[in-house]
Amino acid sequence: MHRHGYKGRKFGRENDQRTALIKGLATSLVEHGSIETTLPKAKTLLPYTEKLITKAKKGDLHNRRMIVSSLNTLATAHKLVDEIAPKLTGRVSGHLRIVKTGLRRGDNTQMARISFVDDLSAAPVAKAAAAVAKPSVKPAVKKPVAAKETK
Repeated sequence: MHRHGYKGRKFGRENDQRTALIKGLATSLVEHGSIETTLPKAKTLLPYTEKLITKAKKGDLHNRRMIVSSLNTLATAHKLVDEIAPKLTGRVSGHLRIVKTGLRRGDNTQMARISFVDDLSAAPVAKAAAAVAKPSVKPAVKKPVAAKETK
């Protein structure tokens, strides 16, 4: 059989299983910041997550909904848009790195760690800084109304 026109890695799975696998890996990466998986899975996950980060940097409603549909949980989608993307504004691309770690003991498969290039714990969160900058507003105090005398 010829390989012309067959792009992408199949991982020995059907299309829906492959989609679920990539969504799960991307969700874990956003949640934990770094994951260890096989090298082919990491190479497939890299462009998928880079596109999600680019959408998260735009941050409008449409892109937020696209990210929600591309990740497994709503919490990780909001974390990507609200916490991680503001810290990555200094880069245009290349937000993730793949480092080969070693061989898996059972089947001798090449393992790799995929993680964010920038340190996400050091940079402040943009929304938290904006919330701190707002001055607190004191509620207006009402003056008591004098009661009218009746005869």
